[in-house]
Amino acid sequence: MILFRDARAPRLTALHRRLAASGLLLLLGAVGCGASASAMQPEPPEPRTLTLDDLARLDALLEEDSEEATAGFDRRAVVDVAALGLVLAFALVSFAKKSDRLKVVSLVLSVAYLGFVKASLVSVVDIFGAMRWSLPAFVDGQAYYLLVGFTLVSTVLWGRLYCGRICAFGALTQLMDRVVPARYRVEPPAWLDRRLMYVKYVVLGAAVLYVLAGGDTLVYRYIEPFWMFTLNGNAVMWTLLAVLLLATVFVRNLYCRYLCAVGAGLGLLSNLTVFRIKRWGECQTCKLCEKTCEWGAIDGPKILVSECVRCDDCERLYADEDTCPHWLIEKRAAAHAGR
Repeated sequence: MILFRDARAPRLTALHRRLAASGLLLLLGAVGCGASASAMQPEPPEPRTLTLDDLARLDALLEEDSEEATAGFDRRAVVDVAALGLVLAFALVSFAKKSDRLKVVSLVLSVAYLGFVKASLVSVVDIFGAMRWSLPAFVDGQAYYLLVGFTLVSTVLWGRLYCGRICAFGALTQLMDRVVPARYRVEPPAWLDRRLMYVKYVVLGAAVLYVLAGGDTLVYRYIEPFWMFTLNGNAVMWTLLAVLLLATVFVRNLYCRYLCAVGAGLGLLSNLTVFRIKRWGECQTCKLCEKTCEWGAIDGPKILVSECVRCDDCERLYADEDTCPHWLIEKRAAAHAGR
């Protein structure tokens, strides 16, 4: 996972200053020894010996530099955590309000801040790290743990909320879908869609087995496009990304639906979801939400929790008393009862 790359810079600066100060002490000692050894001079100057007061002042200077570096690091960490917290809080608000406009703003924030500013996404690399119990130190990764913790907790509570509006790449493809003309879209047949959904689990399993067998974790660059936000890739990676984005023009949310290893992992976890989308009795025969769902997550009366990203589309339909058959039937029954 690429996250907050400059957090250790202040500590390195303090270390450099300590090394420079130590070198200064050695230099002064060498000068003193050289001066005492110059017997050829008629009146050799007395070498200046560093007193305890000199050493105390030098130590105080080094301590002050160290405190300033730590304070600078702490300020940056606080700003990173606060900014990330605001982005996550806004995503929750947009989810709770079921507002399409707020959702678009949340998607833009994710692409801009979590994507291009911080290049901070939950990655299959985090799964590799958890397998090996190789996780960042908390002092250097508060924002990391906030994002990962939020993702895990929100998935257990509501499902793949992270995929639906926080993941920067998923947000980017959803924004693409809003501007690409509908005539370019190709919807896979339902039977093919159901089979393609399992490809991401194959990708996840293959990546895990590869790393367990001693493979390089850098394989993530070829199964995830998240590196694109760093603008740092080789010719093969950029070519694969171009092909993926071009395919996404025609099949919306292609990567998220069929190829994302992180989505597969969160899909497995979402089977524990506590607060699931409610269904009316009329959902047994009504196909309105199924046709509206952009993720293929509704199969007749059943919602596939492992595929649902809580995009709000069907839930807004549920609340629309002029569209949802449940409410129309309720109104008709109330009108008959009032006669």
